Amino acid sequence: MTKMDLYRHIQLNLFGCSALERDPPTSYTVICEKIWRPVTSTLYFPVGPGTGFLYLVNLYFLYQYSTRLETGAFDGKPADYVFLLFFNWICIVITGLMMDMQLLMIPLIMSVLYVWAQLNRDMIVSFWFGTRFKACYLPWVILGFNYIIGGSVVNELIGNLVGHLYFFLMFKYPMDLGGRSFLSTPEFLYHLLPNRRGGVSGFGVPPSRRPAPQEQAGGAGGGGGGGGGGGGRHNWGQGFRLGDE
Repeated sequence: MTKMDLYRHIQLNLFGCSALERDPPTSYTVICEKIWRPVTSTLYFPVGPGTGFLYLVNLYFLYQYSTRLETGAFDGKPADYVFLLFFNWICIVITGLMMDMQLLMIPLIMSVLYVWAQLNRDMIVSFWFGTRFKACYLPWVILGFNYIIGGSVVNELIGNLVGHLYFFLMFKYPMDLGGRSFLSTPEFLYHLLPNRRGGVSGFGVPPSRRPAPQEQAGGAGGGGGGGGGGGGRHNWGQGFRLGDE
């Protein structure tokens, strides 16, 4: 038995397809051979003399910005963060199937980085050669830098678009624009990964929901009725200067 035969034997037995090992290929055999590829294409990265540095940079981005999300906007919300990764991964896998992409690690990392950058739009970040700019531009600066050095920008572009889709559906549209929520974490994830209270808040928070016009009008009317027409503010008194009797 050659190494290829041994590999195929282990692969088919892993998915319960050993009975079809000696039979002609069928649709079931094809499914058994392909079902693992969405996972391995996301976790695998070809490391070689020309890609080793890029792999280390991607690992740094994954650790840095994933940690900042977990200790910031998703602090104490493991279910929401797992749903972020799962939603982005599903979108990237579908895009990869449509565009015949073989490696999906970089788009997933860029989607996580994009969400962090949008939740920390005004934070000043540093990039190579001492450049400093707002965090909201970081995903596009990375894309432009890869284009300048002659690399492919397809992975970065797909990651940015998927990250923007999640941010818009989860935060921007329902909270900032006052629209309905099209995206929410499934309840079973909360049962598996319940929210926890406490902890240290880190980088960035989701945008607050913009009040509806009727809420603003109601708040203004209520404020005008109290405080003697003082615009809803409490009258703290005139006070005294230090040294006055």
